[in-house]
Amino acid sequence: MTIKEIQEEIVDEFSMFDDWDERFQYIIDLGKNLPLIDEKYKTDENTIKGCQSKVWLIGKLNEDKIVFTADSDAIITKGIIAILIRVFSNQKPNEILEANTDFINEIGLKEHLSPTRANGLVSMIKQIKMYALAFNAKIK
Repeated sequence: MTIKEIQEEIVDEFSMFDDWDERFQYIIDLGKNLPLIDEKYKTDENTIKGCQSKVWLIGKLNEDKIVFTADSDAIITKGIIAILIRVFSNQKPNEILEANTDFINEIGLKEHLSPTRANGLVSMIKQIKMYALAFNAKIK
């Protein structure tokens, strides 16, 4: 599936809910389904700077695609990173770099987050793009 197709799928899923209480519950559920990462990866070097909560993100190149794993100590944040991993994991670095994140506005996520969580969301995307940039340079 392409990044765009996954984003469209997420927009469709969020449109099924009537209000933001239901959407937040869905985000929490997505976070609960995020595979656990090994404790050895929960280091400062894997922590996303700019997040109020602790968020750990690891990206590994598998053939020509990046596989992301992540965790957080906060349930909403864990759900947000789960959405981003769903979109960007198992994608080629150049496709991640070229992808837009308009789907976040389409589902209304950013406007329903506190300013600190919204900043954290931006930091998560930035870190994903940094991994893509680094791996893209290695591939070429």
